[in-house]
Amino acid sequence: MLKIVIADDQTLMRDGLQTILQLEDDIEVVATAENGEEACRLVAAHDPDLVLMDIRMPVMNGIEAVKKLRIDSPRTKTLVLTTFDEDDYIVEALAGGAVGFLLKDIPSEKLIQAVRDAAKGEIMLPSAIAIKLAARLSAPATERSPSPLRARGRASDLKFTNREMSIIALMVEGRNNRDIAKHLFMSEGTVKNYISSIYDKIGTNDRTQAVIWLKDMNVV
Repeated sequence: MLKIVIADDQTLMRDGLQTILQLEDDIEVVATAENGEEACRLVAAHDPDLVLMDIRMPVMNGIEAVKKLRIDSPRTKTLVLTTFDEDDYIVEALAGGAVGFLLKDIPSEKLIQAVRDAAKGEIMLPSAIAIKLAARLSAPATERSPSPLRARGRASDLKFTNREMSIIALMVEGRNNRDIAKHLFMSEGTVKNYISSIYDKIGTNDRTQAVIWLKDMNVV
């Protein structure tokens, strides 16, 4: 059973998400919060698998809550709820520890699958968000914040095998391990082994950070 906390300052949004998710046999909404501070307290009390976190909330916004939860409750994944006019927060939220984004107008069936995938640690990036992220990371360095892993090394200093490059290309598209395995006709376990090797080379065990760095350094 997946335990979920929903954090959104709009009652209608909270209630709507709760209604949709509670219809699933394998998902339980254990609490709802009106702001980031309350969400952090509820996570400490309920130890959920996943938080659906709005960005713009009073008291403590979603970005600050994501950062706090990464430190205080590292087991709990955070999936950020966003709208098209909030793309300035994309890189900051991912760097802060979010496993991805959901657009608030997502169809209910896709919401449910996204929640299940995100709870397993898969990166959730809708294509519209991925395009904006790619555009932001391709901007001149003076126009954006540096990647958290920039100091770890330069892409030119690293050597990836052809197979690793194929996997990297699919990772930066937002594909999960299952999709990568199917696309490359490999077992999911083999994919995980290659990804572990990629992590070792760039100096992280965090998939979100790895994808940001790989995009930022134009590895593919």
